[in-house]
Amino acid sequence: MAFRTMEQVDPNGSMSDGPLTGVRVLDASTILAGPLCCQILGDFGAEVVKIEHPTAGDSMRGHGESKDGTPLWWKEIARNKQTVGLSLSAPEGAELFARLAATADVVVENFRPGTLERWGLSPERLLEANPGLVVARITGFGQRGPYAARAGFGTLAEAMSGFAHLTGQPDGPPTLPAFGLADSICGIAASSAVVMALLARERNGGHGQVVDLSLLEPIMTAVGPGPTVFQQLGKVGARNGNRSHNNAPRNTYRTADGHWVAISTSAQAIAERVMRLVGHPEVIDEPWFAAGHSRALHADLLDGYVGDWILARTRDEVVGAFTDAGAAVAPVYSARDLAHDPHVRETEMLLEVEDEDLGPVLQHNVMWRMSETPGRIRFTGRDHGADTDTLLSDLGVDADTLADLRTRNIIC
Repeated sequence: MAFRTMEQVDPNGSMSDGPLTGVRVLDASTILAGPLCCQILGDFGAEVVKIEHPTAGDSMRGHGESKDGTPLWWKEIARNKQTVGLSLSAPEGAELFARLAATADVVVENFRPGTLERWGLSPERLLEANPGLVVARITGFGQRGPYAARAGFGTLAEAMSGFAHLTGQPDGPPTLPAFGLADSICGIAASSAVVMALLARERNGGHGQVVDLSLLEPIMTAVGPGPTVFQQLGKVGARNGNRSHNNAPRNTYRTADGHWVAISTSAQAIAERVMRLVGHPEVIDEPWFAAGHSRALHADLLDGYVGDWILARTRDEVVGAFTDAGAAVAPVYSARDLAHDPHVRETEMLLEVEDEDLGPVLQHNVMWRMSETPGRIRFTGRDHGADTDTLLSDLGVDADTLADLRTRNIIC
């Protein structure tokens, strides 16, 4: 497929030119927001130490597909992370974690509120020992409030945020995404929050802080200003399928060769170009065509014109004609289509990374490009406890103590 392969693999985890080089992060989180946050931080140079349960391992190891027993998602979500098997619920394990936190800049955790406190690892204790520490706490509903103690998963946030209410056909049920949408939005937001806290530390004399982030709030923001509209106008949004209440034509349309394309006409000029392209310039002169919300009231008519024109042509013909006309169109892709797309290949949105178990493995590249301090995939997700002895030995734990702790399943 002619993907560029990562040129440099650094098994020691060091990176000299990343924007977060020199920052140590303890990733004590699991599925999915916290690990994604830490993946992003590691992609841009942070030294990330993944804390896993010594016997069960991280739940992410069992998520998604595997090849010959090797978990594929783990190879990406745990890339650029050293791994330590450590039981935080055991007093000895908690003490070792506290000692690791004293060497760190950031701790990311997503236990239910009160769990760290129960183990003697409250943020207050960690900050007392390390005043510059940033403690990012990711939960379903935040650290306080009537729902704080509830189990929190992305599905619940997708339901409560308004996303599911607005997603699906008008006469169908609320629809959930087929992937970790709320977790992913939260993970990206959390990486931003951590960097903000680190920047604040630089400006306030080295004082760390606690970041309280829920799965619910970032996706609420992504869904849009529904609460504002309700408060001001008393209106509540409704499911509209692939159509938009704000503009038309906007939908997915089937092509002559059995593919699908999506178009958007959020800009008035684009809407006019589309209607000229599909052979119905007369509608442009209609008074209702002058605004997106009034065009949306005539979506049946506009979709009919656009859909008939697209159905008579192949996907390549449609994309080519829309592109030539300066109109907005994109094919509806599967993972296979993404892996073969020339733009994705040329811009290195996907990258082949050498893995000791799988050989070259295709992964998402780092999430953005930086001209002076670029990110890098240094290595893929490691085996369970691969770095336990090295990192705990750095704390002064001797070989006999490590062996004793391993025998009692406090480390692995």
